Amino acid sequence: MSSIRVLVGTRKGAFILSSDVNRQRWEINGPHFAGWEIYHLKGSPLDPNRLYASQSNGWFGQVIQRSDDGGTTWQPVGNQFVYEGVPGTHQWYDGTQHPWEFTRVWVLEPSLTDPERVYAGVEDAALFRSDDGGQTWQELSGLRNARGNLWQPGAGGMCLHTILQDPNDPDRLFTAISAAGAFRSDDGGQSWRPVNRGLQSNYELPDANAEVGHCVHNIAMHPAHPETLFMQKHWDVMRSDDAGESWREVSGNLPSDFGFPIAVHAHEPETIYVVPIKSDSEHYPPEGKLRVYRSRKGGNEWEALTNGLPQENCYVNVLRSALAVDSLDPCGVYFGTTGGQVYASADSGDHWAPIVRDLPPVLSVEAQALP
Repeated sequence: MSSIRVLVGTRKGAFILSSDVNRQRWEINGPHFAGWEIYHLKGSPLDPNRLYASQSNGWFGQVIQRSDDGGTTWQPVGNQFVYEGVPGTHQWYDGTQHPWEFTRVWVLEPSLTDPERVYAGVEDAALFRSDDGGQTWQELSGLRNARGNLWQPGAGGMCLHTILQDPNDPDRLFTAISAAGAFRSDDGGQSWRPVNRGLQSNYELPDANAEVGHCVHNIAMHPAHPETLFMQKHWDVMRSDDAGESWREVSGNLPSDFGFPIAVHAHEPETIYVVPIKSDSEHYPPEGKLRVYRSRKGGNEWEALTNGLPQENCYVNVLRSALAVDSLDPCGVYFGTTGGQVYASADSGDHWAPIVRDLPPVLSVEAQALP
């Protein structure tokens, strides 16, 4: 690998951060789409210069942008996200039924096997797929058949925010929805079922062990061990070793098991990262100390990573899509904050330094290792 590209989506535009493999000096390019919310920015694993961006604005709605030259130029592509058939209703905040309404695209996930295929997770929660590079979109409506009438918005809306592909089985997909839970397909997205056994939501649901309704914030996997999944839930850090069939808590000695992002080290399948915040009402680091926590044992035993991070009077948050790793050795780790900082570690989290400060609040961070 010859260089690294970090893709950053913010409340007021997208930024592309570039460095060589030493990851010490960075070039900052942007803002692209200045003034627009960029919920997610993601590159294709098959063609690193093919980038997709989800551009959203309260006045002008949703636009999907695509670049074929690494973000130098962009073109709007298809933007018709229409629920299949009669959309029906889902549960509303007050328990009544509410019509399905498209609001925005939360996440874009290019295919691992087809350079023209890309998935989109949207609000109100649904999964769409394009097979022509984003020009046209079709809903994989089988997901909403997995008891979608019982799904209910979380505080940030009812969003499908996570899409995972099993690199060993192109037909196996995972999604996570706030607040509905985790779901799995074994037939390429045509049919789905909840995979939430072992999750407990004592304060959010009348039935703490319900099949659906859990507020899953994020899930992650290592490509060498796709049967093992890690989850950051509304409360609790969880682990599954059977592709989501069952989950167990691995929060261990974390100062708080509430948070949004979770990531797995590129070369160590049992090394995982989370960023705890104080609670569901106080979205800032415990004690005002910004700390990434790392477990080298797949959970339960955690160490605070603090070198280079502010350890007093820090009250930022790190959102669900704002933590990423690169594939270099040693593995790089990156995260962005609601205060507009993007921090990087070139040694798996042992030491941190800011790449850039004073951006708009960061919504998403993705890392690309370039040939």
